[in-house]
Amino acid sequence: MREELEATYGRLVERLLSARTAEGHWEGRLASSALSTATAVIAMFLADRVKHAEAVECGLQWLVDTQRVDGGWGDTGRSISNISTTSLVWAAFEIAGPRRDVESRAETWLERCAGSLEPGVLAEAITRRYGTDRTFSVPILSVLALAGKLGEDGWKRVIPLPFELAALPQRWFHRLGLPVVSYALPALIAIGQARHQRRPPVNPVARLVRNAARRRTLRLLERIQPESGGFLEAIPLTSFVVMSLVAAGEAGHPAVSRGIEFLERTRRADGSWAIDTNLATWVTTLAVNALGEDLEAAARPAIARWLLAQQGREVHPYTLAAPGAWAWTDLSGGVPDADDTPGALLALKNLTGDSAEAQEAAVRGCTWLADLQNRDGGIPTFCKGWSKQPFDRSSPDLTAHTISAWSAWLEGLPEPLRSRIAAARERGLHYLEEAQKADGSWAPLWFGNQHCANDENPVHGASRVLIGLAGRESSMVRRGLRWLVEAQNADGGWGGAKGIDSSIEETAVALHACAAHVQLAGQETITRACRWLVETTKVGVHTPATPIGFYFARLWYYEDLYPVIFATGALRAVLRGGVRGPQQ
Repeated sequence: MREELEATYGRLVERLLSARTAEGHWEGRLASSALSTATAVIAMFLADRVKHAEAVECGLQWLVDTQRVDGGWGDTGRSISNISTTSLVWAAFEIAGPRRDVESRAETWLERCAGSLEPGVLAEAITRRYGTDRTFSVPILSVLALAGKLGEDGWKRVIPLPFELAALPQRWFHRLGLPVVSYALPALIAIGQARHQRRPPVNPVARLVRNAARRRTLRLLERIQPESGGFLEAIPLTSFVVMSLVAAGEAGHPAVSRGIEFLERTRRADGSWAIDTNLATWVTTLAVNALGEDLEAAARPAIARWLLAQQGREVHPYTLAAPGAWAWTDLSGGVPDADDTPGALLALKNLTGDSAEAQEAAVRGCTWLADLQNRDGGIPTFCKGWSKQPFDRSSPDLTAHTISAWSAWLEGLPEPLRSRIAAARERGLHYLEEAQKADGSWAPLWFGNQHCANDENPVHGASRVLIGLAGRESSMVRRGLRWLVEAQNADGGWGGAKGIDSSIEETAVALHACAAHVQLAGQETITRACRWLVETTKVGVHTPATPIGFYFARLWYYEDLYPVIFATGALRAVLRGGVRGPQQ
């Protein structure tokens, strides 16, 4: 078994190294998305149906070809059907090119899911899925209104967004209680204006205020649009902005033409679109940290230079994030966040040790994370205290990742920053204790499992926290390990929770956590997981990706490199991390 484990690890390393770009870093490949394709098709059709006829037709045909047997669509070709994506695809055919047989099957699925296609019932079902967070429910309802699927007065069912608040100073936004998360400011402006134009407020004062705010908020939208034209490099968000501006009578706004150019560039040869352009910074830092000392020395300087170049040097115009952080991509639409920043800090430590340039970057990065820390001691994604929505409240996986990065650089930090980070780390640990569930697990932000209750993924959450707490022993760690070990499936792997089908990604991250706490996890747990990985990957050559990734607004995706990276990191932890590997 030990020999097979070494062979599996060797092949995974070889595959991971061969997946680099010509510049030496990793870019990855995200799954094609029915949701992205539907929204892009609608945006391009509404912007100029003649000019974009070929792209629209190819996109619609891709959607026809990927309709599931049950009549619906999931976010990826490996996702189960859901009401959001199915509704958007249904609307895309109505707007851009009817396919009655395809639409009929979709309607049958929607009726089963929502209970009825009656506009009020359908709108309530979509709104209910997202609760108080309007970030995604309002865009879906606006698309259905554009398609005429919400009745003659469909815009009445689209909840108005207070776009006029965006005319206030940006630094006030976190105090305004906006009904969307911080990254959704472009949607707030564009969709809010479309709703206002299609169904103005009855209240004359509200109508006057919103009319007065239109030009100013449109100028803000133009100012925060990145050079690439893609807001967050995200196809759905950019598409929603484009179609909403057209619906608001602003087809000539610069954001429309630049957004369309972005959609043209990101369209794939098969007619589809992914959820985002790429996760280059994220997958590069994951790969570097998974490989550790097994990344060849000759490759390290180029990756380090590339990574250092991605660190923010100016205040970000979108979220007003201070300099010092990293986004998930090297492209202009990325936004600095608190998962890519600790990932980059750990990668720099692995790549360069304590070089002067890396040390300066670490000071900026550690400071940025400390400034972001919430009152509860946890770490949010983008903005401190903006709202109580998922990406703006503290998250266990981000907090544990940050603690790991702080710990890696702590001794080399100058005073008084070192003392500040040490204190921040203690507050982070206290937050993790408070966030731990009664059963010992944690719920992550960025990963879910479509077969688990509430789409959560406690295996991934517990694993990420335990990896971040490597080297620590406490009642919190012991409870987390006990839960994780008990969640192992009979086949030796892990799914999102006990009894959920095992996947390479979830098994690998759980194995990595167990290897980081081998005395608590036990050798038998590790041996069974290693055997499952060896057999399932066919000794490292077969790594199908699973849709466990959560994108913004809980959109599912998978990344082809995740199973390779996660399995590489897990097996290195077993083979190279001082953990005794499986015996015969």
